[in-house]
Amino acid sequence: MKKSLIVSLALMILAALAVTACAPQGPTAQRPKGYLFIIGGGERDAPLMKRYIQLAEAHGTGKIVIFTMASSVPDEVGPELLAEFKGNGAKSSVYDNLSHDRALQPGSERILDGAGGIWFSGGDQALLTAALVGTPIHKRMLEMYREGCVIGGTSAGAAVMSEFMITGNERRTKGVEGTWDVILADDILHSEGFGFVTKAVIDQHFVTRRRHNRLLAVVLQYPTLVGVGIEESTAVLVRPDGKYEVLGEGPVIVYDARKAKTFRSPDGHLGGHGLMTHVLLSGDVYDLDSGRVVEPAK
Repeated sequence: MKKSLIVSLALMILAALAVTACAPQGPTAQRPKGYLFIIGGGERDAPLMKRYIQLAEAHGTGKIVIFTMASSVPDEVGPELLAEFKGNGAKSSVYDNLSHDRALQPGSERILDGAGGIWFSGGDQALLTAALVGTPIHKRMLEMYREGCVIGGTSAGAAVMSEFMITGNERRTKGVEGTWDVILADDILHSEGFGFVTKAVIDQHFVTRRRHNRLLAVVLQYPTLVGVGIEESTAVLVRPDGKYEVLGEGPVIVYDARKAKTFRSPDGHLGGHGLMTHVLLSGDVYDLDSGRVVEPAK
């Protein structure tokens, strides 16, 4: 091989290495600057709400925009939430019970102008996503999370956080509220959530309502997703570094089948060997990318 050809090849390799070194690396390349504040339902104590409010006030004007569409009585829940936020020190908060048609209107996203926090009430998560998915408001919420806003919610407002959203209904019971006494393939009904979380699926009221089977069914059938089950009066704070910090009174259960051997029987029962399970308590910090607890509770 001629010397000039060897030199040319060497230069090409060096150039490729330089480009690789400058390219974004790994899962941290596109991390949002904002926070997710995901409560598993139930009572919310003052320390939890004050932490959320502090995060909201650190971005934009600090205004908190509350969406109550999940509730069966949204215009009763709205004033109650305004009073709760004010009682915990929020300087500015508003609520809205938006229809899908209103949310689709050009300029609807202006309702979020200046907001440091967005909050989703409890109720039926499918009502929230039916109103907002695919609208200018949905697009703007995703942008605001990337820019530094804190996105919070409880119960149904927790379920909407993940792209893969458990609806609460079960195919085996003909699409009504699930009983979750089996672990079957294609049994858990799901739809598109807001997509703030893409590598995990969020479940709520987890220990109190014995929802282990339905979350296990999801992660065994879709093993690239990590299952995160949040108990009542408990929050997961998803930080800008991508870590999941546990706050509040109860546990957070994590089911991770990414390295497991999963299978299903001819009659649809799901199984798995080598699943990783974590039972996290307040103060624990879990790294979803590595699947490890990186800051144990003290």
